[in-house]
Amino acid sequence: MSQFKPPALLRGPHTQSIVARVGIRSARVRARAAELLSASEDIIADVGHGVRLLVHHTPPRGDGNGRLAALLHGWEGSAMATYVLSVSDRLWRKGYRIVRINLRDHGDSHHLNEEMFHSCRLDEVVGAVRWTQSEFPRDDLFLIGSSLGGNFALRIAAGASNSGLDIRRVIAICPVLDPEQTMHALDHGSRIYQRYFMRRWRVSLERKKAAFPQRFDFTRLEQFRTLEDMTDYFVRNYTEYPDLTTYLRGYALTGERLENLEVPSTMLLAEDDPVIPVAGLERIARPDCLRIETTPHGGHCGFISDLKLNSWADQFVDRELERNWRGRSASQ
Repeated sequence: MSQFKPPALLRGPHTQSIVARVGIRSARVRARAAELLSASEDIIADVGHGVRLLVHHTPPRGDGNGRLAALLHGWEGSAMATYVLSVSDRLWRKGYRIVRINLRDHGDSHHLNEEMFHSCRLDEVVGAVRWTQSEFPRDDLFLIGSSLGGNFALRIAAGASNSGLDIRRVIAICPVLDPEQTMHALDHGSRIYQRYFMRRWRVSLERKKAAFPQRFDFTRLEQFRTLEDMTDYFVRNYTEYPDLTTYLRGYALTGERLENLEVPSTMLLAEDDPVIPVAGLERIARPDCLRIETTPHGGHCGFISDLKLNSWADQFVDRELERNWRGRSASQ
């Protein structure tokens, strides 16, 4: 597969990161995915222990190809995010069944569960993938995640055998590697991303408060000036974790987290990602089934390949899945 080489005009990490999500590209992706969206159904999935998550299911076109792509979005994104719709539409047009999963308190789902979202709530996302597998047992299941969704996907894959999951392949685009490094990058890098995520999180918290007004009081929201301070406050007051460091290390991919990974998995990261420092790769376990590909450019979940604003990451996912499918077919 050829290396990602964007035109000079789109080569900057901030250009890649921002253009991929907003404006013309967002409108084009939404227009192209209109048929996918029209064919989709919203489902409130019971994922265990009383937790309900919002899932969007799109049946395959025609007879389908026997393959199911389950997609996980990033933090403060949703299953309607541009990058999710873009790859979903590409795969759907090739015959895949599509299941787009909203994490707790993402998308239009703040009212479904009283307790707040946090990134260590792995069991319920495992439950969503298990629900997907049980609903469509005849399809081969592929799991694709971006940013925090890629982090979740790899953690799910690392415990797949113990969870009773049969996942054919995982693809993680710009997954969060070391949350401590990511938080530092957000607070000490370009203010664009810090402001973006703080604004999105505040809106999300206000929606949570509106759904459960007797449960939450977020009057201190405006006092926070960094994501670190804001996250520390919510960890101490709304999670079971005693402090910020313990919480962040609870969902890190570094150390031994991926040591027992058995599901064939691929990571795609950009060396210029302003949100996910690739230095975290130095402390990632490297089992034989894990392939890591890095590109010099791409920003955070950008990978815009040309002036028509097409996504190289979509092509990458498609080719990785086809490679896996051809390899499986040859072995049968």
